[in-house]
Amino acid sequence: MKFPCRQVGEFSVTAISDGYLSASLDLLANIDPACASALQEAAGVSDPSSIHINCYLVRGRGRTILIDAGAGGFKQWGGKLRDNIARAGVSPLEIDSILLTHAHPDHVGGLIDASGEVAFPNAELVVHRREVAFWEDDGNLSQAGERARGNFLFARKVFATYRDRMRTFTDGEVLAGIGAMPLPGHTAGHSGYRLESGGHSLLVWGDIVHFPHIQIARPEASIAFDQDPQLSASTRSRLLDVVSSDHLPIAGMHLGEPGFALIERKGKAYRVCYET
Repeated sequence: MKFPCRQVGEFSVTAISDGYLSASLDLLANIDPACASALQEAAGVSDPSSIHINCYLVRGRGRTILIDAGAGGFKQWGGKLRDNIARAGVSPLEIDSILLTHAHPDHVGGLIDASGEVAFPNAELVVHRREVAFWEDDGNLSQAGERARGNFLFARKVFATYRDRMRTFTDGEVLAGIGAMPLPGHTAGHSGYRLESGGHSLLVWGDIVHFPHIQIARPEASIAFDQDPQLSASTRSRLLDVVSSDHLPIAGMHLGEPGFALIERKGKAYRVCYET
């Protein structure tokens, strides 16, 4: 099986699919449902409620790194990461670092196996300090609704399982050639990772979008998964301006099966251009 792959200087970056989750367009706000559906239809999206889950395998400089770990079958979402990593020729034992964009279940579910044990026993788990603090705050848990409460408990379980191998950061370089970029709004510590090597760059932007054809064309459109919808929309608008102006290639967990793209700006409008 051939996976989408990009070379970024010394780094080889491969988009590894974990499969799909399903989310209704009704979860979107600040956009008319008919408009959202029309944008999906115009882009040729056959199942408007289907959201693809990407993880990224980064190899280079003597390291084997995973960025996010998919849903792992949580709520019957995804669950294909482990098999697809094997198809890419990598054993879970080879992963030495896992960088988390954030701790929603479709990003951390694959960190533990069916028996609740560590799925990547030789890996260090690297995550923003604010992200851990948010999910482990009892005050935040007490105010959470039923769906969010499940997310809290699952994130806590994952953090507890990796406690002796977890490293938190606040900003800057997290591994040689890989710097964290704060992208707040979706979650408290939502972070992107910018890879820099040999004069080349790539930004793995996490969950800046869930429905790329909708939210790139209409960056004000937020989704119910956003902890702070207004801040999330502001972060998205700002980042679209930066990556389009700088011609910075992007990768995203819900960017779709192609895994990599460029953002083009025409006037005040943005559109996603998948790399081939």
